[in-house]
Amino acid sequence: MTRTTPGPLSRQIRVDRLVGDRAGVTVEATPEESAALAVDFRIPAIRDLVGRFRVAGALARLQVTGTVEAVVTQVCTVTLEPFESQVSEEVDVEYSDGAVSLGVDPEAVDVPDLIVNGRVDFGALTAEFLALGLDAFPRKPGTVFEPVTVGDDEGPFAMLRKTPANDG
Repeated sequence: MTRTTPGPLSRQIRVDRLVGDRAGVTVEATPEESAALAVDFRIPAIRDLVGRFRVAGALARLQVTGTVEAVVTQVCTVTLEPFESQVSEEVDVEYSDGAVSLGVDPEAVDVPDLIVNGRVDFGALTAEFLALGLDAFPRKPGTVFEPVTVGDDEGPFAMLRKTPANDG
């Protein structure tokens, strides 16, 4: 994910500080950052947002793995009531400095995310995977959608069902 300006959660870390024996990065969102993300995601609230990442690789190519976890408040699409749920999303992302390998068809492989100005934004990565973990159509636990039937109206085609051929 490439942005021209950082979002509400940004933790840009220089790659040269990460290279080594599986460096670790933890991103903990402040209450203000969580509130701003909730507004961006159009949900009532986010709390306890944490991204825990392990970094391996070289300056030009990094492999980032880990998890993003949070407690989110969403609105049930059936009852319209707010409810809390736990989000836990696995992260496995490759970053590159943008150098293209000769002889490799770029359409045949997954293109890694870019290392921009020697940095990776772990805050943006945390926000991105939180967004991926949100349910697009959230339902409060135990809620069942039941279609509504109105009146005894048989509908506009009821007369066609009562033709002499169908009477018996």
